[in-house]
Amino acid sequence: MTRFRPTEERELVDIVAAAVAREEPLEIAAGGSKRGLGRPLQTPHTLDVSAFSGIRSYEPEELVLTAAAATPMAEIEAALDNAGQMLAFEPPDWRALLGSADDSPTLGGALACNLAGPRRIKQGAARDHFLGFRGVSGRGEAFKAGGRVVKNVTGYDLCKLIAGSYGTLAVLTEVTLKVLPRPEDTCSILIRGLDDATAQRAMSAALNSPHEVSGAAHLPRGESGKDKPLTVLRLEGPEPSVAARAAALTAELAAFGTIEEARGADSLRLWHELRDAAPFAALGERAVWRVSVPPVAGPALAAAVAHRLDARHFLDWGGGLVWLAVAGAEDGGAAAIRDALDASGGHATLIRGALALRAAVPVFQPQPPALAALTRRVKESFDPKRVLNRGRMYPEL
Repeated sequence: MTRFRPTEERELVDIVAAAVAREEPLEIAAGGSKRGLGRPLQTPHTLDVSAFSGIRSYEPEELVLTAAAATPMAEIEAALDNAGQMLAFEPPDWRALLGSADDSPTLGGALACNLAGPRRIKQGAARDHFLGFRGVSGRGEAFKAGGRVVKNVTGYDLCKLIAGSYGTLAVLTEVTLKVLPRPEDTCSILIRGLDDATAQRAMSAALNSPHEVSGAAHLPRGESGKDKPLTVLRLEGPEPSVAARAAALTAELAAFGTIEEARGADSLRLWHELRDAAPFAALGERAVWRVSVPPVAGPALAAAVAHRLDARHFLDWGGGLVWLAVAGAEDGGAAAIRDALDASGGHATLIRGALALRAAVPVFQPQPPALAALTRRVKESFDPKRVLNRGRMYPEL
């Protein structure tokens, strides 16, 4: 296997063009922390783009940052933290979950996989903060799209298309995104002892309130995995505002049970653990799924899967995101999970699984015929010879 390491865009174009001419697919790699996501690849060559690193432009007063795509997330977060700002979509760090602790998450990887954490219910997905990029298509052509402000995006918004394509349409070399001020204060409202359905009603009540809840999650086994069930609601903003909203929300949710508060560092730690799926990181023998459903359907889906499988779960996004850790099923629980989805709609993605499992079952939700045909046409437009991450999302695409 050959490992190509371009250091400039012209060299990258030549490598991809040569791969197109030979019809030999490339696995795109940078920090390596997400190689366990998606279907396993068997490619003759690896395209290492880690040299495309470094912050190119950062204007805190304009809330815009441009960086090479392989810039480590640690470098991005340090620069933003120094200016009192953040990536509002809260990209997760799944290294412990995926067993890639020695690797380095990158900004381009987070955008290419469209990863977002608990704050997605308020601030949107990664693609909603993605303003522009430079990259090289699977035709071996350098191109750019978008701009440095939202109003510059005209015609096709290719950022939305590239985000979530897992490197199957283009090799990102530079990205521009919107950043936001970091909240001055954070407070978590904690309610213990609720079952899933009651917790979902509490989360729904909080999210539909005027108190600007930025996170709503439920841990059936509690924070330590042994405690009473724990429902967590997050408030962020200026300290006086957070205090006033916490008091009002506590009063409105009093009927659900005794309410506690976690503030400052304790609140931040709890949400970092939820963001990174820490409750499942130590369950290395279990296949881990991320299932998106209408929030009201989350508890019922978790119950339906648990009826058929040895499965643990927790809820995020107000019940709209169901994390499942499945043991003892040959297919990792794929059939049972997707059968349960038939009743509610939504989609399931296998986040962690052995190589053989990820090769045998659909990692991403199977697409209906019309959408599958559209996906093939998009792939044909960007990468007709299928040289970029071939098979990462769907066989032969």
